[in-house]
Amino acid sequence: MKTQNIIACVLTAVLAAGCNSAVQQQDFTNEKIVNVPRGEQAPPANPGQRNFGGMIRPLQGGNNAQPRPRPVMQRPVPQVRVQNLKDLSMSDPFIYPDPETKTYWLTSTGGSLYKSTDLQQWEGPYNVIDLSGTWMQGNFVAAAEIHKFNGKYYYAGTWNNHGVCIEQVPRRYNVPLNQTMLLVSDKIDGPYKPLVPDSTFCLGPTDWDIIDGTLYEENDTVYMVFVHEWTQLIDGTMDYMPLTKDLKYRTANPTTMFRASEAPWSKEMSSIGEATFGMKMPGWVTDGPEMFRTQTGVLGMLWSSWGENRYAQGIAYSTSGSIKGPWIQEEKAFKGDNSGHGMLFRTFEGQLLYIVHHAEGENGPRKPQIWTVDDSTDRLILGKRLY
Repeated sequence: MKTQNIIACVLTAVLAAGCNSAVQQQDFTNEKIVNVPRGEQAPPANPGQRNFGGMIRPLQGGNNAQPRPRPVMQRPVPQVRVQNLKDLSMSDPFIYPDPETKTYWLTSTGGSLYKSTDLQQWEGPYNVIDLSGTWMQGNFVAAAEIHKFNGKYYYAGTWNNHGVCIEQVPRRYNVPLNQTMLLVSDKIDGPYKPLVPDSTFCLGPTDWDIIDGTLYEENDTVYMVFVHEWTQLIDGTMDYMPLTKDLKYRTANPTTMFRASEAPWSKEMSSIGEATFGMKMPGWVTDGPEMFRTQTGVLGMLWSSWGENRYAQGIAYSTSGSIKGPWIQEEKAFKGDNSGHGMLFRTFEGQLLYIVHHAEGENGPRKPQIWTVDDSTDRLILGKRLY
């Protein structure tokens, strides 16, 4: 019996080594984007119904028509000026405090960059992105962020190409190509160029609708944490994938952390009368992950969905203290007043702040707000509005 146990242990070890070797040999560097035929989408919204994201223009030639590639558009040179934070309109604001220059850098959906020394007066916008020779060139960027690793600055942003359909979900959605990609620069103010300058490269699986990726480091591994879109899945998920040391490629396929419906405050879109892109698409939304740790070491994630008052910011916490979870959702939204996609940053004086976009009413512009927060306990506590 003892000999059999030894043989069993050896065989188990050999098989495990073989599996690990197979995982290490899997190539994530050259996946192909496949453009699939389009089909019938979800029914149209009712006249006057609340609708996020505007309308998708119907294709000439019917649902199965393939749109022509969009011409590459040159971004106009912006007029740089100084504006107060309250006069800016933007979605998904992100602030990177640069300790070397004592300057705060603000970016957002749209990809423009602003700078400030006091968080109130912002100089910009600056164009800092160069996407020459990639499928992203001329396409819109969403949910932009700036991170620093090993002396370089990385710009994470989500680009889409609606000329490519990666999946047709019958009577629901023609899922477009969406990917969060990484750009790199030696300087905080760019120019930022693709980390992998390949015209067809995608960081995540090419048949996944991926948005709002952020970077998070744990145990010497950098992960991209991102949204797998609800429009493709019905019940949107948060996922992570580990990256190579140079951040160029993923080293494993994504792992799901949680689904939107697990949060009590997250509401199903049809139940709150919300249409998307002019269509009735039932489901639960995941948006805008942002990782943080409290002063007590608890790992949390800010993330957004749709709630009782339209857009909402919530929080999930990892009970293990690791990205691997399990993840437990807060009962109520952290900020549920048509606000969301927020992130945390520290001032040069050490104060922890929270920037978020907020919209007044159903159709008001999204405006950035800065709030104080308290992270001295196991739970993040929202304070007062600062700016």
